Amino acid sequence: MTRLTHVTSGPYAPPVAARVLTALSADGARLHVEVHGPEGAPAVVLAHGWTCSTAFWAAQIRALSTDHRVIAYDQRGHGRTPASPACGTDALADDLEAVLRATLAPGERAVIAGHSMGGMTVMAASGRPAFREHAAAVLLCSTGSSRLVDESTVLPLRPGRVRTWLTHRVLGSRAPLGPVTPLARRILRYATMGPASAPHMVEACAHIVHACPRAVRHAWSLVLGTLDLDHGVRELRVPTEIVAGSADRLTPPAHARTLAAALPDCLGVTELPGIGHMTPVEAPDLVTGKIRDLVAAHVTAPHRPVAAEESA
Repeated sequence: MTRLTHVTSGPYAPPVAARVLTALSADGARLHVEVHGPEGAPAVVLAHGWTCSTAFWAAQIRALSTDHRVIAYDQRGHGRTPASPACGTDALADDLEAVLRATLAPGERAVIAGHSMGGMTVMAASGRPAFREHAAAVLLCSTGSSRLVDESTVLPLRPGRVRTWLTHRVLGSRAPLGPVTPLARRILRYATMGPASAPHMVEACAHIVHACPRAVRHAWSLVLGTLDLDHGVRELRVPTEIVAGSADRLTPPAHARTLAAALPDCLGVTELPGIGHMTPVEAPDLVTGKIRDLVAAHVTAPHRPVAAEESA
Protein backbone atom coordinates (compact mmCIF):
# COMPACT_ATOMS: atom_id res chain seq x y z
CA MET A 1 0.00 0.00 0.00
CA THR A 2 1.14 3.53 -0.72
CA ARG A 3 0.36 7.04 0.33
CA LEU A 4 0.26 10.27 -1.61
CA THR A 5 3.82 11.14 -2.62
CA HIS A 6 3.41 13.54 -5.53
CA VAL A 7 2.40 16.58 -3.43
CA THR A 8 5.45 17.34 -1.33
CA SER A 9 4.81 20.83 0.01
CA GLY A 10 1.95 23.09 1.03
CA PRO A 11 -1.23 22.36 2.99
CA TYR A 12 -2.04 19.20 1.01
CA ALA A 13 1.29 17.45 1.54
CA PRO A 14 0.80 14.57 4.00
CA PRO A 15 2.24 15.57 7.38
CA VAL A 16 4.59 13.25 9.25
CA ALA A 17 2.86 11.51 12.14
CA ALA A 18 4.14 11.88 15.69
CA ARG A 19 3.26 8.24 16.22
CA VAL A 20 2.23 5.36 13.94
CA LEU A 21 0.14 2.51 15.33
CA THR A 22 -1.42 -0.72 14.15
CA ALA A 23 -4.97 -1.31 15.35
CA LEU A 24 -6.30 -4.86 15.13
CA SER A 25 -9.89 -5.15 13.97
CA ALA A 26 -12.32 -7.86 15.07
CA ASP A 27 -11.35 -10.19 12.23
CA GLY A 28 -7.61 -9.60 12.67
CA ALA A 29 -7.29 -6.95 9.96
CA ARG A 30 -4.33 -4.65 10.65
CA LEU A 31 -5.21 -0.98 10.31
CA HIS A 32 -2.66 1.77 9.72
CA VAL A 33 -3.25 4.54 12.28
CA GLU A 34 -1.46 7.88 12.61
CA VAL A 35 -1.47 10.11 15.67
CA HIS A 36 -0.53 13.78 15.28
CA GLY A 37 -0.21 16.54 17.85
CA PRO A 38 0.51 16.69 21.57
CA GLU A 39 -0.32 13.78 23.85
CA GLY A 40 -3.10 14.62 26.28
CA ALA A 41 -4.67 17.25 24.02
CA PRO A 42 -8.37 16.99 23.08
CA ALA A 43 -8.85 14.20 20.58
CA VAL A 44 -10.18 14.25 17.04
CA VAL A 45 -10.67 11.08 14.93
CA LEU A 46 -10.77 11.35 11.12
CA ALA A 47 -12.30 8.70 8.83
CA HIS A 48 -11.66 9.17 5.10
CA GLY A 49 -13.81 8.13 2.18
CA TRP A 50 -13.81 5.68 -0.74
CA THR A 51 -10.53 5.59 -2.75
CA CYS A 52 -8.83 8.02 -0.35
CA SER A 53 -6.33 7.72 2.55
CA THR A 54 -5.11 9.61 5.60
CA ALA A 55 -3.45 12.03 3.13
CA PHE A 56 -6.92 13.33 2.27
CA TRP A 57 -7.07 15.02 5.70
CA ALA A 58 -3.68 16.75 5.34
CA ALA A 59 -5.04 20.30 5.72
CA GLN A 60 -7.08 19.42 8.81
CA ILE A 61 -4.22 17.49 10.39
CA ARG A 62 -1.78 20.37 9.89
CA ALA A 63 -4.16 22.95 11.32
CA LEU A 64 -5.58 20.97 14.24
CA SER A 65 -2.46 19.16 15.43
CA THR A 66 -1.02 22.35 16.92
CA ASP A 67 -3.38 21.98 19.89
CA HIS A 68 -5.34 18.75 19.31
CA ARG A 69 -4.43 15.08 19.22
CA VAL A 70 -5.49 14.12 15.72
CA ILE A 71 -6.03 10.44 14.95
CA ALA A 72 -6.36 9.40 11.30
CA TYR A 73 -6.51 5.89 9.89
CA ASP A 74 -6.59 4.16 6.52
CA GLN A 75 -9.71 2.19 5.68
CA ARG A 76 -9.25 -1.42 4.50
CA GLY A 77 -7.31 -1.61 1.26
CA HIS A 78 -6.62 2.11 1.28
CA GLY A 79 -3.33 3.88 1.97
CA ARG A 80 -1.16 1.68 4.18
CA THR A 81 -3.90 -0.68 5.37
CA PRO A 82 -3.83 -4.00 3.51
CA ALA A 83 -6.86 -5.11 1.55
CA SER A 84 -9.17 -7.68 3.12
CA PRO A 85 -11.77 -10.07 1.70
CA ALA A 86 -14.21 -8.62 4.26
CA CYS A 87 -15.86 -5.56 2.71
CA GLY A 88 -19.06 -4.26 4.18
CA THR A 89 -20.61 -1.96 6.72
CA ASP A 90 -19.90 -4.36 9.59
CA ALA A 91 -16.20 -4.25 8.69
CA LEU A 92 -16.29 -0.45 8.60
CA ALA A 93 -17.85 -0.38 12.06
CA ASP A 94 -15.43 -3.00 13.42
CA ASP A 95 -12.48 -0.98 12.16
CA LEU A 96 -13.62 2.31 13.68
CA GLU A 97 -14.21 0.57 17.00
CA ALA A 98 -10.70 -0.90 16.82
CA VAL A 99 -9.16 2.52 16.18
CA LEU A 100 -11.09 4.13 19.04
CA ARG A 101 -10.03 1.41 21.48
CA ALA A 102 -6.39 1.52 20.37
CA THR A 103 -5.97 5.28 20.65
CA LEU A 104 -8.32 6.56 23.36
CA ALA A 105 -8.27 5.92 27.08
CA PRO A 106 -11.31 4.27 28.70
CA GLY A 107 -14.06 6.86 28.84
CA GLU A 108 -12.16 9.40 26.77
CA ARG A 109 -14.37 11.20 24.30
CA ALA A 110 -13.46 12.65 20.92
CA VAL A 111 -14.98 14.45 17.99
CA ILE A 112 -15.27 12.05 15.06
CA ALA A 113 -15.31 13.45 11.53
CA GLY A 114 -16.18 11.30 8.54
CA HIS A 115 -16.05 12.18 4.86
CA SER A 116 -18.16 10.23 2.33
CA MET A 117 -17.56 6.53 3.15
CA GLY A 118 -16.00 7.76 6.40
CA GLY A 119 -19.35 9.30 7.31
CA MET A 120 -21.00 6.01 6.42
CA THR A 121 -18.50 4.34 8.75
CA VAL A 122 -19.75 6.56 11.57
CA MET A 123 -23.36 5.63 10.79
CA ALA A 124 -22.47 1.94 10.67
CA ALA A 125 -20.77 2.16 14.09
CA SER A 126 -23.32 4.44 15.76
CA GLY A 127 -24.82 1.68 17.90
CA ARG A 128 -21.54 -0.02 18.80
CA PRO A 129 -20.29 0.06 22.41
CA ALA A 130 -16.91 1.65 21.64
CA PHE A 131 -18.51 4.37 19.56
CA ARG A 132 -20.99 5.22 22.28
CA GLU A 133 -18.22 5.26 24.85
CA HIS A 134 -15.89 7.53 22.90
CA ALA A 135 -17.94 9.75 20.54
CA ALA A 136 -18.59 13.23 21.96
CA ALA A 137 -19.83 14.77 18.70
CA VAL A 138 -19.71 14.07 14.98
CA LEU A 139 -19.08 15.99 11.77
CA LEU A 140 -20.46 14.38 8.61
CA CYS A 141 -18.99 15.70 5.36
CA SER A 142 -20.43 14.95 1.90
CA THR A 143 -22.15 11.71 2.76
CA GLY A 144 -25.41 9.80 2.69
CA SER A 145 -27.01 6.76 4.24
CA SER A 146 -28.75 5.06 1.29
CA ARG A 147 -29.76 5.40 -2.39
CA LEU A 148 -26.28 6.61 -3.28
CA VAL A 149 -26.31 5.44 -6.88
CA ASP A 150 -29.95 6.39 -7.45
CA GLU A 151 -29.31 9.97 -6.31
CA SER A 152 -25.90 10.44 -7.95
CA THR A 153 -25.73 13.03 -10.74
CA VAL A 154 -22.29 12.05 -12.04
CA LEU A 155 -23.98 11.13 -15.32
CA PRO A 156 -25.95 14.06 -16.81
CA LEU A 157 -29.10 12.02 -17.45
CA ARG A 158 -32.66 12.15 -16.19
CA PRO A 159 -33.23 10.21 -12.95
CA GLY A 160 -34.46 6.70 -13.45
CA ARG A 161 -33.50 3.11 -14.08
CA VAL A 162 -31.21 3.83 -17.03
CA ARG A 163 -29.16 6.43 -15.16
CA THR A 164 -28.96 4.21 -12.08
CA TRP A 165 -27.78 1.21 -14.11
CA LEU A 166 -25.16 3.24 -15.98
CA THR A 167 -23.94 4.91 -12.78
CA HIS A 168 -23.47 1.48 -11.19
CA ARG A 169 -21.34 0.50 -14.19
CA VAL A 170 -19.22 3.66 -14.11
CA LEU A 171 -18.58 3.81 -10.37
CA GLY A 172 -18.02 0.05 -10.18
CA SER A 173 -15.61 -0.09 -13.10
CA ARG A 174 -12.57 -2.35 -12.77
CA ALA A 175 -10.61 -0.25 -15.27
CA PRO A 176 -7.24 1.05 -14.02
CA LEU A 177 -7.11 4.80 -13.53
CA GLY A 178 -3.53 4.99 -14.79
CA PRO A 179 -1.22 7.99 -14.37
CA VAL A 180 -2.49 11.43 -13.41
CA THR A 181 -2.76 13.19 -16.77
CA PRO A 182 -4.48 16.46 -17.75
CA LEU A 183 -7.48 14.43 -18.94
CA ALA A 184 -7.56 12.48 -15.66
CA ARG A 185 -7.58 15.74 -13.72
CA ARG A 186 -10.49 17.07 -15.76
CA ILE A 187 -12.49 13.89 -15.22
CA LEU A 188 -11.80 13.89 -11.49
CA ARG A 189 -12.72 17.57 -11.18
CA TYR A 190 -16.00 17.01 -13.03
CA ALA A 191 -17.00 13.91 -11.04
CA THR A 192 -15.88 14.85 -7.54
CA MET A 193 -15.12 18.57 -7.19
CA GLY A 194 -16.66 21.97 -7.74
CA PRO A 195 -15.98 23.82 -11.01
CA ALA A 196 -13.90 26.48 -9.29
CA SER A 197 -11.57 24.05 -7.48
CA ALA A 198 -8.00 25.34 -7.52
CA PRO A 199 -5.48 23.30 -9.54
CA HIS A 200 -3.48 22.33 -6.47
CA MET A 201 -6.62 20.90 -4.87
CA VAL A 202 -7.40 18.86 -7.96
CA GLU A 203 -3.80 17.66 -8.12
CA ALA A 204 -3.83 16.50 -4.51
CA CYS A 205 -7.13 14.65 -4.88
CA ALA A 206 -6.12 13.06 -8.18
CA HIS A 207 -2.95 11.53 -6.77
CA ILE A 208 -4.79 10.23 -3.70
CA VAL A 209 -7.61 8.64 -5.71
CA HIS A 210 -5.32 7.21 -8.40
CA ALA A 211 -3.21 5.52 -5.69
CA CYS A 212 -6.16 3.34 -4.63
CA PRO A 213 -5.82 -0.17 -6.13
CA ARG A 214 -8.53 -0.86 -8.69
CA ALA A 215 -9.58 -4.13 -7.00
CA VAL A 216 -10.16 -2.21 -3.76
CA ARG A 217 -12.01 0.54 -5.60
CA HIS A 218 -14.29 -2.04 -7.23
CA ALA A 219 -14.91 -4.08 -4.06
CA TRP A 220 -16.01 -1.07 -2.04
CA SER A 221 -18.09 0.31 -4.92
CA LEU A 222 -20.26 -2.81 -4.60
CA VAL A 223 -20.80 -2.06 -0.91
CA LEU A 224 -21.72 1.55 -1.60
CA GLY A 225 -24.00 0.55 -4.46
CA THR A 226 -26.34 -1.33 -2.12
CA LEU A 227 -25.79 0.73 1.03
CA ASP A 228 -28.63 1.12 3.51
CA LEU A 229 -27.62 2.72 6.80
CA ASP A 230 -30.84 4.59 7.53
CA HIS A 231 -31.10 2.65 10.80
CA GLY A 232 -27.59 3.82 11.74
CA VAL A 233 -28.60 7.46 11.32
CA ARG A 234 -31.39 7.01 13.85
CA GLU A 235 -28.87 5.45 16.28
CA LEU A 236 -26.44 8.37 15.96
CA ARG A 237 -27.49 10.10 19.16
CA VAL A 238 -24.55 12.43 19.76
CA PRO A 239 -24.58 16.07 18.55
CA THR A 240 -23.97 15.93 14.81
CA GLU A 241 -23.22 18.63 12.27
CA ILE A 242 -23.38 18.20 8.50
CA VAL A 243 -21.38 19.85 5.71
CA ALA A 244 -22.39 19.45 2.06
CA GLY A 245 -21.36 20.96 -1.26
CA SER A 246 -24.05 22.34 -3.56
CA ALA A 247 -22.12 21.00 -6.59
CA ASP A 248 -21.59 17.49 -5.17
CA ARG A 249 -22.45 14.94 -7.85
CA LEU A 250 -21.61 11.84 -5.78
CA THR A 251 -23.68 12.69 -2.69
CA PRO A 252 -25.89 15.63 -3.70
CA PRO A 253 -27.22 17.95 -0.96
CA ALA A 254 -30.52 16.05 -0.83
CA HIS A 255 -28.64 13.44 1.21
CA ALA A 256 -27.63 16.06 3.78
CA ARG A 257 -31.21 17.21 4.18
CA THR A 258 -32.41 13.62 4.58
CA LEU A 259 -29.77 12.98 7.25
CA ALA A 260 -30.67 16.17 9.10
CA ALA A 261 -34.33 15.16 9.25
CA ALA A 262 -33.51 11.70 10.63
CA LEU A 263 -30.74 12.50 13.12
CA PRO A 264 -31.79 12.59 16.79
CA ASP A 265 -29.49 15.54 17.57
CA CYS A 266 -28.66 17.48 14.41
CA LEU A 267 -26.85 20.77 15.02
CA GLY A 268 -27.44 21.97 11.48
CA VAL A 269 -26.48 21.66 7.84
CA THR A 270 -23.96 23.91 6.12
CA GLU A 271 -24.39 23.84 2.34
CA LEU A 272 -21.39 25.32 0.52
CA PRO A 273 -22.19 27.03 -2.80
CA GLY A 274 -20.12 25.76 -5.72
CA ILE A 275 -18.27 23.15 -3.67
CA GLY A 276 -18.19 19.53 -4.79
CA HIS A 277 -17.79 16.21 -3.01
CA MET A 278 -14.28 16.78 -1.62
CA THR A 279 -15.29 19.28 1.06
CA PRO A 280 -12.28 18.83 3.42
CA VAL A 281 -9.97 19.64 0.49
CA GLU A 282 -12.14 22.21 -1.29
CA ALA A 283 -13.15 24.10 1.89
CA PRO A 284 -10.37 23.17 4.32
CA ASP A 285 -10.67 26.14 6.69
CA LEU A 286 -14.43 25.75 7.09
CA VAL A 287 -14.21 22.00 7.78
CA THR A 288 -11.33 22.54 10.21
CA GLY A 289 -13.31 25.28 11.94
CA LYS A 290 -16.34 23.03 12.33
CA ILE A 291 -14.21 20.33 13.95
CA ARG A 292 -12.54 22.85 16.24
CA ASP A 293 -15.90 24.29 17.33
CA LEU A 294 -17.29 20.82 18.06
CA VAL A 295 -14.28 20.03 20.23
CA ALA A 296 -14.67 23.30 22.14
CA ALA A 297 -18.36 22.63 22.75
CA HIS A 298 -18.35 18.90 23.48
CA VAL A 299 -14.91 17.65 24.57
CA THR A 300 -14.40 18.77 28.13
CA ALA A 301 -10.90 17.83 29.25
CA PRO A 302 -7.76 16.07 28.09
CA HIS A 303 -7.17 12.48 29.15
CA ARG A 304 -4.25 10.23 29.83
CA PRO A 305 -2.82 8.81 26.57
CA VAL A 306 -3.06 5.05 26.03
CA ALA A 307 -0.45 2.65 24.78
CA ALA A 308 -1.00 0.79 21.50
CA GLU A 309 0.96 -1.51 19.28
CA GLU A 310 3.55 0.57 17.41
CA SER A 311 4.35 -0.13 13.80
CA ALA A 312 7.17 1.03 11.56
